[in-house]
Amino acid sequence: MSRLDTDKSAYLANQEEVEMDDRNGMSGTAKDAQEMERLGKQQQLNRNFRFISILGFSSTAMSTWEICISSTIFGLLNGGLAGLVWAFFVVWLGYITVFASIAEMASMAPTSGGQYHWVSEFSPRRCQRFLSYLVGWISVLGWQTGLASIAFIAGTLIQGLIVLNNADYVFERWNGTLLVIALVAFAVLFNTFFAKRLPAIEGMVLILHLLGFFGIIIPLWVLAPRNSAKEVFTSFENLGGWPTQGLSFMVGMLTSVYGLLGADSAVHMSEEIRNASIVLPRATVWSIFINGAFGWIMMITFAFTCGNPLNIVDSTTGYPFIEAFYNATGSKTGASIMVAIMIINITSSVISTLATVSRQLWSFARDRGVPFASFVAHVSLPFHLSTHHIPSNTHIQVKPGWNIPLNAVLISFCVTSLLSLINIGSTAAFQAISSLGTNSLLTTYIISIGCVLIRRIRGQPLPERRWSLGRWGGPINVVALCFLCWIWVFLFFPTTTPVTLVGMNWNVLINGGVILLAVGYYFIHGKKVYSGPVVLVKQQ
Repeated sequence: MSRLDTDKSAYLANQEEVEMDDRNGMSGTAKDAQEMERLGKQQQLNRNFRFISILGFSSTAMSTWEICISSTIFGLLNGGLAGLVWAFFVVWLGYITVFASIAEMASMAPTSGGQYHWVSEFSPRRCQRFLSYLVGWISVLGWQTGLASIAFIAGTLIQGLIVLNNADYVFERWNGTLLVIALVAFAVLFNTFFAKRLPAIEGMVLILHLLGFFGIIIPLWVLAPRNSAKEVFTSFENLGGWPTQGLSFMVGMLTSVYGLLGADSAVHMSEEIRNASIVLPRATVWSIFINGAFGWIMMITFAFTCGNPLNIVDSTTGYPFIEAFYNATGSKTGASIMVAIMIINITSSVISTLATVSRQLWSFARDRGVPFASFVAHVSLPFHLSTHHIPSNTHIQVKPGWNIPLNAVLISFCVTSLLSLINIGSTAAFQAISSLGTNSLLTTYIISIGCVLIRRIRGQPLPERRWSLGRWGGPINVVALCFLCWIWVFLFFPTTTPVTLVGMNWNVLINGGVILLAVGYYFIHGKKVYSGPVVLVKQQ
């Protein structure tokens, strides 16, 4: 056989191996490998997400219309029907600039670390390590408590459904805690045994997300009595006792801010996305437009069909929208089916959120940002393949298997289970801790976008990106920061006045305590082991 024939045979054999790996969803593109090399990271996870699957992941992790409907109590008390509608629209417009900024940073550095990596790479040199460490801790705690919050909504929705059908049922807090633990355990199943099928599952869940929307909206439009357009678009309420209607409206924005939260949900799956630097930003931007449009339509529909807000805010089910569904259909069976759709979709969000939470924790542990970092950062590989002491420039062909941060998944389950126990003693205390997620994630957005903006103002180069905001990058970053800082302040306000011990918003205390703990741990131990991911980044 000639040398040419030998080379051709070797080439074809190599191509066949690459194609087989692609069919198994194991290998990324040459660009993925190049970006991982620049970031100084070793590929350990399977790149089996494509555009549709990661779009489904991002959309269901946010579950905007489902969460907004579930959280209408805040908007109804502060803003009323018109407040719900217009607050959502304003918040949606603001979030578009935030998602666009996040998408561009994800294209610059598509890594599971997300914000703490971007801060490490883009912030001024003198504060890179400290700021990155702080943002990493805030992001970890924000997502961990966020998982508990979304699981709590799903669990208490089940209790609300029971109350709807059985007036004798007592709304026990320990029942809600057990339901939270059961739902997260269910999500663990999908993130371990079915991890290889998760992209396909997310694609199907996207269909459920869309079909569920029509399954709710059609019965409401067909069966429910209508509020007038004047009531929906001009009738503002101030049931929270605030001095002005404007201040009440600002406080009521929590419904929309919470529903549209999660710009970075898909970012933490970066290292499992094929062609991540272009697919991820596109999916991120598409998700805010799709979820935002569906959410606004749902808010308008709810405002037209919920009846008198005063008759549903004190629903025995714990959720005004359940009462509104029952009033609209006049049937417990019909309302139960609609609530069941909500429960299924929000449970799907728990599955996606657990994946996000575990990857963010795993990535931070990989950079030695948490205690017992080696244990937390362990990836369950087949054939006992270990990458702990392998140089970042060494290529490893990862074969089909779990290839998941199993320990991070199980730790996230344990954290949520422990947090849910607080609900047994006090639901108000649990909600105060779980609400930490909203403020924390917004804080990480503010710091990371601020770092990129500083580089732009100083004329410092930014990494190559395939999805760019171009000349509009600076103005969009500025608008995003102004919006985030504006709503960040009002997230610390209580829902109603005068403020009582139970009704107090403890976010200020909890956020301050978390930041103090993170800073203290950094100076005691963190700075000895944490250098930040920037030390591994290869400058262009």
